[in-house]
Amino acid sequence: MLEGKAMIQDTDMPLKMQLQAMSCASVALDLFDVLDCKSIAAHIKKCVVGSNFGCFFTHTRGTFIYFCLETLNFLIFKGAAGGGGG
Repeated sequence: MLEGKAMIQDTDMPLKMQLQAMSCASVALDLFDVLDCKSIAAHIKKCVVGSNFGCFFTHTRGTFIYFCLETLNFLIFKGAAGGGGG
């Protein structure tokens, strides 16, 4: 399903969490139309999904991953306490 398809661009997550994040994204792509980014984001919850974006954020250490899967880029993170978003 996921093996060899996802390409991590940057992360500070532990490996187990990385695999879980990419697995959730893969399941979302199987369940929803790839062009329907809002439905995919609703399945994964609290993430940014798209094909072309930029951002700046403050995150909790160990909770950030940015990866490509199929035609979409996924940015998932937990916002830092007292600021940031996510």
